Amino acid sequence: MISRRHLLTGAALLATSAAIPRAWAQAQTGPFKLDPLPYAPSKNEPHIDAQTMELHHGKHHAAYVNNLNAAVGQNAELAKTPLHEILANLNAVPESVRTAVRNNGGGHANHTMFWQIMGGQGGEPSGELKTAIERDLGGFQKFQSDFNTAGEKQFGSGWVFVTVDRSGKLALVAKPNQDTPLMDGQRVLMGNDVWEHAYYLKYQNRRPEYLKAWWNVLNWDRIGERYAAAKAGTLTI
Repeated sequence: MISRRHLLTGAALLATSAAIPRAWAQAQTGPFKLDPLPYAPSKNEPHIDAQTMELHHGKHHAAYVNNLNAAVGQNAELAKTPLHEILANLNAVPESVRTAVRNNGGGHANHTMFWQIMGGQGGEPSGELKTAIERDLGGFQKFQSDFNTAGEKQFGSGWVFVTVDRSGKLALVAKPNQDTPLMDGQRVLMGNDVWEHAYYLKYQNRRPEYLKAWWNVLNWDRIGERYAAAKAGTLTI
């Protein structure tokens, strides 16, 4: 049974989304852009519902982009710097906007990656990526289990990532809020959003259920392309 508290929380999330300024879902002005979803919002049904996808992309992600543009708008040098370079050098960002750039730049990078790796049919990886998972993460089943456990244990809001270096070595890492391994000079192969707005409409407080279902929408071909790009040195965000 869903408790009264959970129903009220879900209603509050919907009310908050409805109250978000319409401009957040409109075209942004500034150096950073919100790309369209690469598939229909219903593509990940039934595991991630279309309404969540629409709100997550068109409201939450759009807000990160708009806020990031506002933060860098008065700094011409910052505005022309690639996002992954900004995030890898946050100490060089003016202190007056550093927190805004960290939160919103991280949110933009994380979500851009997130949409790219979904829209698939799940299953398992193949080729070099499968070999790397077996070598570095103990095989696919252990990798799934460890990844889900990291997501369950992430306190509050945050992400679980798989990082990849130029040699193709993989590692698991969890980050709070909208922090990203890019801030440590690393590259992100894939990751899952464990903020409540990513799953609450369908799963309420059942984060483990969401984490398990998420594997069914992964696009392993796309993730394999990211792996190849990382080894080639061309992967950015």
